[in-house]
Amino acid sequence: MAFFLTVSSVSGAVWAEEYYGLAMHGTPKYGPDATHLDYANPDAPKGGTLTQAAIGSFDSLNPYAIKGTAAQGLAFVHDRLMARVWDEAFTLYPLIAEKVDVPEDRSSITIYLNKAAKFQDGTPITADDVIFTFETLRDHGRPNMRRVYKLVKTVDRIDAHTIKFAFGEGYDRETMMIIAMMPVLSKAWWSGRSFDSATLDIPVASGPYKITSVEPGRKIVYERDPNYWGANLPVNVGHYNFDRIVFDYYRDDSVAFESFKSGGMDLRREWDAGKWAKGYDIPAVTRGEIVKEALPHGRPDRTNALIFNTRKAPFDDIRVREALSLSLDAPWINQNMFHGLYKRIDSYYPNAELAAPNTAPDAAELALLEPHRAQLRASVFEADTPDPTGRDAMLRADTLLKEAGWIVKDGVRVNEKTGAPFTFEIMLSSPDDEKLALSFTRGLKRLGIDVRVRVLDSAAFLGRLNEYDYDMVLYFWLSTLSPGSEQILYWGCEAAKQPARWNYAGICDPVVDALSMQIAAAKDRDGLVTAARALDRVLMSGRYMIPLFHPGADFVARRASLKHPETMPLYGMVLETWWDESGKTP
Repeated sequence: MAFFLTVSSVSGAVWAEEYYGLAMHGTPKYGPDATHLDYANPDAPKGGTLTQAAIGSFDSLNPYAIKGTAAQGLAFVHDRLMARVWDEAFTLYPLIAEKVDVPEDRSSITIYLNKAAKFQDGTPITADDVIFTFETLRDHGRPNMRRVYKLVKTVDRIDAHTIKFAFGEGYDRETMMIIAMMPVLSKAWWSGRSFDSATLDIPVASGPYKITSVEPGRKIVYERDPNYWGANLPVNVGHYNFDRIVFDYYRDDSVAFESFKSGGMDLRREWDAGKWAKGYDIPAVTRGEIVKEALPHGRPDRTNALIFNTRKAPFDDIRVREALSLSLDAPWINQNMFHGLYKRIDSYYPNAELAAPNTAPDAAELALLEPHRAQLRASVFEADTPDPTGRDAMLRADTLLKEAGWIVKDGVRVNEKTGAPFTFEIMLSSPDDEKLALSFTRGLKRLGIDVRVRVLDSAAFLGRLNEYDYDMVLYFWLSTLSPGSEQILYWGCEAAKQPARWNYAGICDPVVDALSMQIAAAKDRDGLVTAARALDRVLMSGRYMIPLFHPGADFVARRASLKHPETMPLYGMVLETWWDESGKTP
């Protein structure tokens, strides 16, 4: 079993709390007597083939290197030290690591490997493989891995199945969780190979599936390993039920959609509200051969928004930001572009428990907000009041703009001091966003504001995004149910000044900084949720974005014989727990 070890001194004594899992906050849900996860069906039948679409191409079977485009599905072949579950915000359970020890200050993690763990060629997984993986990913892995792994000060090989990682300056409460999620590579297979380049050599791995067929850029096929060492672990029971998993590659989504409708695929996740509303009016759906489902989840959706760059005038004035926010005709856009299927975003953590409720702050939130009352808008301490709509919204917008020094002269909104017209550019990354942006500009035109909409190719868009070279950008933030130190990179003052961070709005507010740090320092789940909600209220009151829309569910169309457990976990659908009842063979 895995232990989270808490060491404390009580009258000179040392005591420990033991748990089956390792939780970021609070205690794990499952104990050592658990036989399977609640959202998995332990009686799910094995067999069949699951075929899905992938868009674009691939030229590598190494998902951890910077170079190359990795194929879809490679997580199926690589086990990790511990497995994350999806009905808890951030908790890990035994996989390659049979148990771990962690001190109270989380300054180290000692990992005890399961002696039954082995690679697909039958060789055992040892401490040497773990240390080799750590050093390889620290030096040649993806940037997020390099950043965290470099916080490790020392690595001690205690014996063939035990390793201790001790952390140095800059580590936080999440560091040991990231180390515990490390995949394990075969030292014997990877030694002598170039890790920092694309490769189509099929690796020796340790997961439930093996790669059996590769057509570069066209198709990849995985087959379930009948000798998978971890099949009976509680985190795996009821998982990995398909005998084969196939990813067929298509040049664009339209072609993939046509293939699905004609029976070329078994399952499709739909991201286009228009297609979901009207594109599935086909005989296969009418006959019940294809089933459409909107599957609920409790994770944060993307915070899609028109984001103000507050580094630039006039968007450094909150009155201007609020005025422009009022000019978006959200009901019309949702009905005409999203067929009324989506919800208006009202939080930086939409759809999740982290979102501040529409009521006034509770006592726990007030304890965090009250010390900053003088620096905050009154609305932070009140129940949320919806913005006015229609004519009332435009009248309020006009008033705010005039208060900010922007008057109307001959039908044009101009600066009352300089006479300069109010004009700006909206930067887009895709032509698909152009219709929404143009709808927004129609409301602005009524206010006398001239707006240019500019669509850039991906390279140009990312270049300007990283340098914050825009007036307004249509983009997004995405948080998890367990936000941490990345929040200061989203909203912090220092990040606003550093290129290639995620503070797209240029937010620089000491209150926001303080609350962001409260999230990173939270020691229990209640404290984390309270800090996130308090931060959410402050961010929303700052009008740094014009929130758009989110689905609030996973839209999935599937072949009728594909089944999933009735229990849907917190994070939504987990395809690894689905199964096929048709007896379909390759």
